[in-house]
Amino acid sequence: QVQLVESGGGLVQPGGSLRLSCAASGITFSMYAMAWYRQAPGKQRELVARISSIGLTNYPDSVKGRFTIFRDNAKNTVYLQMNSLKSEDTAVYYCNAVATRRDYWGQGTQVTVSS
Repeated sequence: QVQLVESGGGLVQPGGSLRLSCAASGITFSMYAMAWYRQAPGKQRELVARISSIGLTNYPDSVKGRFTIFRDNAKNTVYLQMNSLKSEDTAVYYCNAVATRRDYWGQGTQVTVSS
C-alpha cells in the first residue's frame, strides 16, 4: 500500500519559515520524481516545486528563490523548505510522487501565513 504522509504545516507570520516533510512508503522512492503542489481556497492546484529522481529541481517564478525542495532517499522523504513566506502562500500543500504509469498523492497539510 502506497502512502505519502505530509507533515510540518501550520501557522506562521509573514516573512517566516516552515519546512514541510513527506514520508513515502510502499514505493521505490529513489525511482520517483517528487513534487509539492498547493491549492488555495477557490483556486486550482498549482505546482510549487519538483525534484527528479536524479535531483534536478524546478520551481515556478512565484516561489523561486524562497522555496527549496530536496530529498533524502535513505529516509524515503522529500522536503520543502519555505522561507520569506507571504500571505499568498496560504494553501493546502500536497506531496506528489510520479513514475511511469504511477501517480500518488498525499492527504495534504495546511499552511497559513498570517499575522
